Amino acid sequence: MIKGKAHLFGANIDTDAIIPTSYANLNAPADLGAHCMEGIAPDFAKKVTPGDIIVASTNFGCGSSREVAPLSIKGAGVSCVIAKTFARIFFRNAINIALPLLECPEAADQINEQDQLAIDLVSGKIRNLSKNDVYTATPYPNFIQGIIDAGGLIAYTRSKT
Repeated sequence: MIKGKAHLFGANIDTDAIIPTSYANLNAPADLGAHCMEGIAPDFAKKVTPGDIIVASTNFGCGSSREVAPLSIKGAGVSCVIAKTFARIFFRNAINIALPLLECPEAADQINEQDQLAIDLVSGKIRNLSKNDVYTATPYPNFIQGIIDAGGLIAYTRSKT
């Protein structure tokens, strides 16, 4: 179960907004996380507490295929991203590092800044504890859930050998 407060972002948040190019050469997740969303929300990394959740509109993670973008989100302490839609390469990069992403237009439309959320990845249930609402995202297929449960693609692959 994932629990945290919501941080809202709009549509078309690209990888340059997630982690500015001037920090893309960093490789430690915590170092990247200190600059996560800096270009559009300068105090974001200071406001996040471990477990918090990003909620966004459409096309989250568009732009370049920079692998450090989801790593910076994870490094900031964010446990999950909910959006109406994700850029496909961002989605794959996030799964590869075990950062859960859920597509759920209803949740993205109805969750407010700072709402307290609880997420069950297996069922796809997103509970808005602040409003006593429940939204349903499509749960992951077993193989993707296996990658997340293992801690990412490398750990998953090692467990299969």
